[in-house]
Amino acid sequence: MVTTKKLKTIAISSNLPKQKINETVNQCCEIIENLDLEILLTEDIRTLSVAKSYKICPDEDILKRADLLISIGGDGTILSCARRFGTEKLPILGINLGKVGFLADLSTSDLTYQLKEILDGKYIKDERFLLRAKIQGEKTTRVALNEIVIHSGAVAQMIEYEVFLDDIFLYRQKADGLIINTPTGSTAYSMSGGGPIMHPSINAFTLLPMFPHSLSSNPLLVNDNSTIKIRIINCKKKTMLSLDSHNTLSLGVDDLITIDKNPGLITLIHPRDHDFFSSCRDKLGWSLGIEMKTIKDS
Repeated sequence: MVTTKKLKTIAISSNLPKQKINETVNQCCEIIENLDLEILLTEDIRTLSVAKSYKICPDEDILKRADLLISIGGDGTILSCARRFGTEKLPILGINLGKVGFLADLSTSDLTYQLKEILDGKYIKDERFLLRAKIQGEKTTRVALNEIVIHSGAVAQMIEYEVFLDDIFLYRQKADGLIINTPTGSTAYSMSGGGPIMHPSINAFTLLPMFPHSLSSNPLLVNDNSTIKIRIINCKKKTMLSLDSHNTLSLGVDDLITIDKNPGLITLIHPRDHDFFSSCRDKLGWSLGIEMKTIKDS
């Protein structure tokens, strides 16, 4: 959704080492300050020299005061920011210092122009849903923007599990694990396992077995209002539940994991010329050596 809402208070966050982000943080602060906007820094970057000139705020103050959070790093940094801030409706803008950057799409080479445009209210709002997971018997619910993975925790070691969709039995399977991913995560770990690439606007998520002991196992797309339940039937001690490769929990036989869509959406901010398929061409090497075309050129 294209908007023209101007932003007044900008927060900056990063989980990368200071030597990697120092120059970019300085540049962002200079741009924001020149536009006479307020700057807040998260506690992650308090060791930077520039931090002495601005307010260092705990996460709860960032959520109360900021209109936008700038995440400096790669997609992993945005995933971290999404868990900390995105679920509380704080929009996130990513500056890419990583290699691929499907979520963090501002480059340092054209940062001044793009950031000024966005801070002037010329940007696209992109809403994404998260998955949540809960282990039966535990009170804590955990969220993931990309994927939730149940895996054996070892190479060439299978686990056995049963899968239910809205309390309807789907299948019992032996495999190295199972990936449940959102459309956002379809260009991440799931893609490496042969899962389908999904446009972010699709209201579905994917169930993708990892190296299943079967000749007829395929990825399954289900409505994003579905509830998935997975029961561990047979496993070794190292069987794990992983969320965005960040939170990792141990699982055992008879554990029941419930996975569904987390209430509320996170908001990513993009430049006005952002296009998902353009990102696929650039990041995934589609149409290498072919110039940009329109339907009239075909």
